[in-house]
Amino acid sequence: MRKDIHPENYRIVAFKDMSNEEVFLTKSTADTKETIEVEGVEYPLVKLEISRTSHPFYTGKAKYLDTAGRIDKFKNKYKKFIKEDKKEEEED
Repeated sequence: MRKDIHPENYRIVAFKDMSNEEVFLTKSTADTKETIEVEGVEYPLVKLEISRTSHPFYTGKAKYLDTAGRIDKFKNKYKKFIKEDKKEEEED
């Protein structure tokens, strides 16, 4: 085998799924400045938006997240029209 072709920083790293707070450990060379303590041991931390513990393909469940509050914005924007329609119906 050729020498000096493998990365130097191959170590155990904690990966954290930010959507469900699940943490799992595996070996990686990923660079990170953050750390996390898992069972009394400190590991480098890599944050993930989605992983096997939260992805619908693996879980079999679809998730609907309204992170921007779009539904509430829509309802607030058009609630004045609903009130006017009800008043017109009452007058008839």
